[in-house]
Amino acid sequence: MDYLQYLKKLLDIVVEQEASDLDISVGHVPNIRITGQLVPLSKEKVIEAKDSEGLAFSIMLEFYRKKFLEEKEIDFSYQHEDKGRFRVNIFFQRGSISLALRFIPSKIRTIEELNLPPVLHDFSSRPQGLILVTGATSQGKSTTLAAMIDEINHTRSVHIITVEDPIEYTYPVDRAIIDQREVGIDTLNFNNALVSSLRQNPDVIMVGEMRDLETISTTITAAETGHLVFATLHTNSAPQTIHRIVDVFPGDQQGQIRFQLASSLLGIISQRLIPRIKGGFIPVCEVLICNNAVSTLIRENKIHEIPAVIETSAKEGMISLGRAMVDLVRKKEISLKNATDYAQNPGEIRNLLH
Repeated sequence: MDYLQYLKKLLDIVVEQEASDLDISVGHVPNIRITGQLVPLSKEKVIEAKDSEGLAFSIMLEFYRKKFLEEKEIDFSYQHEDKGRFRVNIFFQRGSISLALRFIPSKIRTIEELNLPPVLHDFSSRPQGLILVTGATSQGKSTTLAAMIDEINHTRSVHIITVEDPIEYTYPVDRAIIDQREVGIDTLNFNNALVSSLRQNPDVIMVGEMRDLETISTTITAAETGHLVFATLHTNSAPQTIHRIVDVFPGDQQGQIRFQLASSLLGIISQRLIPRIKGGFIPVCEVLICNNAVSTLIRENKIHEIPAVIETSAKEGMISLGRAMVDLVRKKEISLKNATDYAQNPGEIRNLLH
């Protein structure tokens, strides 16, 4: 079998069926995911161990193959002709190889097309500061970041440097210069790239993920020193995000980090994808804007009071998760059941609807 051609055939099916993922595992036919549901490609043959290995190695550079055999799993991106990119994860299970490929469309959708809050336009236009996009895995953080970076690309003549693992969206040539660096290929790790980026004349920096103390510290410093910085974290709310950042540091440094965060933070977008009534998913966002009140609460370590500020600051553009969900229920975009299932406080949803 020509494994590369067979994989390209499967990726064509993903694109044609508007699926989000392709899963390949020994003992099963290939499966694609459409609006959250796995759909077996029943006309295809059951994958054997030699097939999954052949498919995996058909798209691995020698560098990736060596790393995969050493570490037993790997992430990278794969460009499928001119039809789109795929974020690829390949891993061992019970001694055989499995593949999970996530489709990344060629066209970067706008903030409006993604149904994201209009306040994200304001974040994209700021000259400096820190913007965090947070949420669990596969909740659309990369897509939201791409929408904001691409808006800057089309509206401002600036130098943008991204550090990603792996590179997902690629940007068309427009007003901005965009240099995209992939961990493992273009740089050894996030922190090395971030430290180097400060000497590369950037206006805007995008950090794919703040994974450790060094990266978090350098990210905050970059935002303090005249750069607009975007980054992601795997947290579910604005207060949790602030706690996570501060708690990474030793106790004797936490006061200083709170002070730095209070002065550099512009906002936090915490999002999750919820099934739409008419199919597909829609992002629901909590939005914190770091105004004077929020800065004071961060400095004074009164993070638990931030939800009350969000709740009472709608006129400034802040959005609580509960109110965002209720708004979508009233617009008949999502069901009440899904709103309560995904809410941090289901009782709040019911109370707001009455």
